Amino acid sequence: MTTLKVLHTTTYRFNEHVRLLPHRLMLRPRESRELRLISSNVKVTPDADLTWAHDVFGNTIATATFQMAASNLVIVGVAELQLDAVAWPVFDIAVSAMSYPFRYSGDDWIDLGALASPQFSDAAGLLRNWAQMFVRGSQTDTLSLLKDLSVGVSEAVRYQSREDEGTQTPVETLNRGWGSCRDFAVLFAEAARTLGFGARIVSGYLYNPEQGSIGSTGTGSTHAWAEVFVPAAGWITFDPTNRGLGGFNLIPVAVARDIRQTIPVSGSFVGSTGAFAGMSVEVLVTS
Repeated sequence: MTTLKVLHTTTYRFNEHVRLLPHRLMLRPRESRELRLISSNVKVTPDADLTWAHDVFGNTIATATFQMAASNLVIVGVAELQLDAVAWPVFDIAVSAMSYPFRYSGDDWIDLGALASPQFSDAAGLLRNWAQMFVRGSQTDTLSLLKDLSVGVSEAVRYQSREDEGTQTPVETLNRGWGSCRDFAVLFAEAARTLGFGARIVSGYLYNPEQGSIGSTGTGSTHAWAEVFVPAAGWITFDPTNRGLGGFNLIPVAVARDIRQTIPVSGSFVGSTGAFAGMSVEVLVTS
């Protein structure tokens, strides 16, 4: 078990005082059998009223409402947690799902809903054909197929950090041959859905003490990966950016159907056209 502290600071700078509209904050790590949250705190400057709720996926959402104008906005999330995930997990997959293709139960299929349906257009079948290459025969070991698919993403796509907002479509990522961790995650999840799996996007933090993982320049950073639902085993974590299986170095904050639903900080302001001066994000993950 590893005790970690996450410090996530988002700073917005303006050239004048602006009126800050409500901001949506997703900064509280998700507790699970493998993650025990010791404490979590959000500090906003200027002062804001914080209201808390859960979204449809069970993610914790804070809404910050402001009473005064400001020329700077600083949002600091601090969390202390214990991570108890093994580096080489063993998954007890249901006998009926050990070989692909398999059928989800009626209840699972209904509950997975949109998580098992492709989200992006693939009119030419590029993504579908690419995903099918990892199916080795009429009966393919399910976990091996998903592992190969995850590794296949990192073989087909070169990692490149992107500071601009948004995510490439899976077809764009395949055609361009490069992308960020969020592009890797979306490509993997969409390819898995194309094969009939239920998949969801996860955003959170990467703990990188040896500084050997892709997607982080220090001991920790924001990160994106994906999970696939397999009967009996449940949601299995795949980090296609680092060819990882399981969450031994991953701290989930939000899960969702679409990566746009996992943005850590989002909001708007009212000001002149040239009011916005810039923003910065700093993340520290330490033990």
